[in-house]
Amino acid sequence: MADSYISVTNADALVVPVKSAVVYAAMEKSLFLGGELIPVVNAPNGVLQVPELASVTATSIAGGGITTDVAITNPADTKNTITCDLIAARSIIRDLGNIDPMEIGRMLGMSVAKAFDITVYTALNSATASTVDSFPMTVDAVFDAVAQIRGAGETGPLVGIVNPAAAKELLKAIGTAAYAGSDMFQAEALRSGALGSLGGVQFFVSSLITTSNTSGYIMGTEAARIAMQRNVDVEIGRRVEAVGVDVVASVMSAVGLVDATRAVKLINV
Repeated sequence: MADSYISVTNADALVVPVKSAVVYAAMEKSLFLGGELIPVVNAPNGVLQVPELASVTATSIAGGGITTDVAITNPADTKNTITCDLIAARSIIRDLGNIDPMEIGRMLGMSVAKAFDITVYTALNSATASTVDSFPMTVDAVFDAVAQIRGAGETGPLVGIVNPAAAKELLKAIGTAAYAGSDMFQAEALRSGALGSLGGVQFFVSSLITTSNTSGYIMGTEAARIAMQRNVDVEIGRRVEAVGVDVVASVMSAVGLVDATRAVKLINV
């Protein structure tokens, strides 16, 4: 009778359950791999070019007429090249047992997600600096950052990612009497501990924002792009030297800041 359980000595039997654990953990842990906050673009060859066209001035012809030509304005173009990186985490599961392969997958998935999100924050560090002090973080600082981005021409939705300290300061500000009875906004924020939408910005909190003198970032959807050659994946192979199997989780991707004026780095001015 064939065995019905998953054996560590059978590497093929580990692929599906471990991969599902890796992918689930990575997508749950990462704010960006799913593409909801920063658009993901496929880059099969590992290189993505995002064209950026400068704005042009339209011609206004008073009263119309048939003898006046419209002026030719060729927009300046910029090629933003994003080259994918390899981010990988590896572990060995020995045949000796006493370990849950699914737990190995969860750990590897979280490790890859953390490393990828850190690269996103590294890229966002090149965003336009806030012109108003964001230490300690205040509601007014959020409004000022939004005005800074809108003033640069961004009209689309905005998202913000702040560190826990900045989130704490914002929640304290929301908890004051000035926001009492504000259409359930205050009650919901204090009940759940989530910032939600503030000043037209959908906020998220990440402990991975550790750059000195930085509370976080606010950006439009067109500010950055993620080049994705291969999303989170797992490879498993027999490793005789270790009397077990190699488990490697990886992602082939990179993020690039396309338009720094559409993003604001909330700093200590």
